[in-house]
Amino acid sequence: MSIQKFGIALFASSMLATGASAASLNVAIDSSPAGLDPHLITAFNSVVVVQGNIYEGLTDINADLDVVPDLAKSWDVSEDGLSYTFKLHDGVTFHDGSTMDANDVAASIRRVQAEATGSPLASRVSPITGIEVVDATTVKLTLDAPFAPILSALAGIAIVPEELENDIEKLQQTPIGTGPFKFDEWQPNGYIALTKFDGYREDGLPKLDGVRVNFVPEAATRQVGLTSGDYDILPGIDPATALQLHAQPNVSVFDTRDVAYTLLGMNVTRGPLAEPKVRRAINMLLNRQEIIDGALFGAGVPGGPLSPALSSWALDTSEFDCYTPDVDGAKALLEEAGVDMPIKLSILVLPRQDARDISQVIQQQLAAGGIEVELVNKEIGEFVQDWRNSDFDMFVSANGGNPDPDQYFYRTFYSGGSTNVFQYDNPELNDLLDKGRSETDQAARKEIYDDVQRMLACEGPVAHLAYGNLFTAVNNKVEGFEIYPTGRLTSLVNATMK
Repeated sequence: MSIQKFGIALFASSMLATGASAASLNVAIDSSPAGLDPHLITAFNSVVVVQGNIYEGLTDINADLDVVPDLAKSWDVSEDGLSYTFKLHDGVTFHDGSTMDANDVAASIRRVQAEATGSPLASRVSPITGIEVVDATTVKLTLDAPFAPILSALAGIAIVPEELENDIEKLQQTPIGTGPFKFDEWQPNGYIALTKFDGYREDGLPKLDGVRVNFVPEAATRQVGLTSGDYDILPGIDPATALQLHAQPNVSVFDTRDVAYTLLGMNVTRGPLAEPKVRRAINMLLNRQEIIDGALFGAGVPGGPLSPALSSWALDTSEFDCYTPDVDGAKALLEEAGVDMPIKLSILVLPRQDARDISQVIQQQLAAGGIEVELVNKEIGEFVQDWRNSDFDMFVSANGGNPDPDQYFYRTFYSGGSTNVFQYDNPELNDLLDKGRSETDQAARKEIYDDVQRMLACEGPVAHLAYGNLFTAVNNKVEGFEIYPTGRLTSLVNATMK
């Protein structure tokens, strides 16, 4: 045997003996992120790269949707529920080598709160009125009223270096966090490369040498790449792709009930959409089961304002009378509203295959009631910008869910909420949402959010469509992967490669 062949054989036998190895893992998604700043991003392609991999918060949400410690190893709550004192882990460093301490935590929260930042997360920390750095590893947060979901809300607030508090440019291109992987390189039309952070606070983690997130526009190319081993994970795949990949012998398809949802959003400042009766009529024209069967291949359930995965919160959609398709009833309601017919509107479409398919079904369904719809397709950066600027009549999208109702409802539907792109203002709903976040009794909170769901379901600015199963396809070379209902790739910290 030649020396070269002997070396190859020795390497192969060594790999067989050690089993799983530290190696780089390849993820494939459909397009490049619009940005990487954890306090500004909203799109899945950005979140899947940074959240849980590059960045961490004081708390985290695990696979069971429970709040667990993260950068904060413990916390104490005052008897009146108005102050939370967090004790941080010692010796945590950022990817640039600087030490993470309580000053960085304080700066990160202020950064999200600042109007100049324009963070869509601002409503999550709006009840925090005081931030005191007690010492390097202790920070005390004071609230203006009891805020039941604060620990859950803080899981979404990434901690960034203090010196970037007033910089809203750098982190979009060069993220700096404390997570298990650090940013290495971004090839705009190719990939984002992350490398193992050797200074990570947990010994022995991460187990991978790195993660490369590849931008692969063609779904067929992503599928072939997964089965051939060029790619290791396809996160957040649509039901049709999941069905196809189920049959592949070297692929596992993980699924869980999704807290994310598909929706038809409506700008209430645009003509007839200002009229609640028109929004109710639109709901009556939607056949959600037809949307699920035609666009999601049957993989989903009709969606109300909260996911059925939140079993202690969500109302059954049978409570919402507008969810029964009724074309004649919708026409009568539009006539009663006194709007000029036919109504002509446009739908801004999220550049994802399921959103495109859903939009086409909705276009046909609304046409039956005399609502003519033009579909507007843009790339993800333009979509996000138009969404943030409320530059749409309607839009079809998929939004990430949250384990506590406040995290979705308050920022989305409260007047002036940080993601209230619908320009919706309902004083009665505002009052309920204020009560919901300050009420600490679980049964009383449930009653409040039941009323919120009933108020939003038929006449709110969002027609909730469906909650599907969340699918992620994984090549069998990968070990230690766990799917999270939030869609994040948090479990990559424990993953290995055969």
